[in-house]
Formats: sequence, C-alpha cells, structure tokens
Amino acid sequence: MVSEDSDSAHLREFGQIVKGSRKRMHLTQEQLAVEMGYSVEYVGSVEQGRRHPSAKFVAEAEHALDAYGVIRVAAKRLNRERGLASWFHRWAELEERAVALNTYECRLVPGLLQPESYARAIIENTPPPTTSDGVEAMVTARLERQKLLQRVPLIAFNFIIEQSVIERRIGGPKVTREVIDRLLECAKLPNVDIQIMPTVQPKHAGTDGPFQLLETEEHEWLGYTEGPKMGQVISSPKDLSTLHQQYAKLRFQALNPADSVGLLERMRGSL
Repeated sequence: MVSEDSDSAHLREFGQIVKGSRKRMHLTQEQLAVEMGYSVEYVGSVEQGRRHPSAKFVAEAEHALDAYGVIRVAAKRLNRERGLASWFHRWAELEERAVALNTYECRLVPGLLQPESYARAIIENTPPPTTSDGVEAMVTARLERQKLLQRVPLIAFNFIIEQSVIERRIGGPKVTREVIDRLLECAKLPNVDIQIMPTVQPKHAGTDGPFQLLETEEHEWLGYTEGPKMGQVISSPKDLSTLHQQYAKLRFQALNPADSVGLLERMRGSL
C-alpha cells in the first residue's frame, strides 16, 4: 500500500523546488499564476505540497521559471514514486538500472506482469480501504513500472510463480483470464522467462516465502524480501549466496518455460 507520509514528503519537496525557482526569478505567487494561466490558489497548493501538479503545470512552470530542467526532472521523480510504498522506492530505483531480475512469488502475480484489472482488484481488496485517488495512483505506478519489460538495453527477467496464485482467481474468472493472457503475452518477449511452480511439488525450496534477486549495471547482486508494511534490500554476501542457492533449486523444480506456457493455455481453456 502507499505511505501517505511518503507521498506528502515528495509533494512538499517538489513544491519547495517550484517555490525556490520562483523566488530566483523574483516573482510573487500572483505574478507566476498570471504568467502560467493558473489561479493563485493552485500555485500556492503546489508550493505547499498539498496538490499533485498536472503535466501542463509542470511544463508551464519549467518554461515560466527558466528552470534548466530541474522542475521537469523533479516531476518525473514525483510521478515515478507516487503510488509506490515508501519501503519499495530504493528497490524500484535499482530495478531501473538492472541488467537481470529474478523473481519468486507465492502470494500474487508479480506487479510487472499484472494486467490493470488484476492490479485494481488486489489494491481494492487489501485493507485498509484506499481512496479512489489512492487506487488510481497505485494502479498507474504499477503499470508505469511495467515499461521495464521492454526497456533498452533489455533486462533479463525470470519469474517463478506458484500455480496456486493463478488458481486463486482474484477478481473472478474474467480477471483471471486477463491474467493468463497477460502472462502468455509476456512469455513471448525475448528477455522474459516465466516458469510455473506446480501446486503439487513434494520437493520445494521456496517455503521461506517470496524474494527477488537483481544484478546491477556493475554486475553486483542484491536481494529483496517484502512483508506487511516493510521491505528489505539484501546485500550480505552470505545471505545472497543462500538466495541464489534457493533460486537455482526453484528453477529446477518449476516447469520449464515451454511447459509453463502449455499449462497456462490449459488453465485458460478451463475457465
């Protein structure tokens, strides 16, 4: 879920950048509002971190304040982090610079592979209740992250997903069909391998729970685990060795990518 305190902090940070740029130009809020074609209330709300700026506002502010791209860059960061839980920010930044990402998931379909309907169902059904704006922010952030699947240079992805995750049918049969269609679509990408872990698997190396392994541009490996309201980036060589051993076992125990596609197609046909 989204941390409202984190979202507010980022909005305030953006507002301070706009305010600082305005003062550098020796403009009042009233003068800037006239220059940009916005109300004084709108400008004030953005500067105070009480309002998320529109794309048009960002472009107008960048032009009116001759901000050398600072406002545009700050807005890009704001939009990227809006809707992401505060504890996930560091891992999300690491993902953007990754050369390889391995994911084992036993709770739900990984966010990078979720269709919009499934993402919305997950968010809307997870307590505490979220406002409609909050839901939209989280859905938008999740879909924005999915651009990583086709980022150039390509990231090498491997996903191991428990069959039971799909059989749970979160959102109902229609959403589940869309989930399977999305998985089959992603499985066609040259840099994505999807493996399904059969529900019946007497030898299973993933009983400790879900985790991820990421290789950076510098060819260093990091791990990530997540629980309720927390996430942890793992850098200890000993802990990383354990995760690599677990993941190697999981890849062997799960169906290979071709057989996984076959299972998904059969599951799709039974819905």
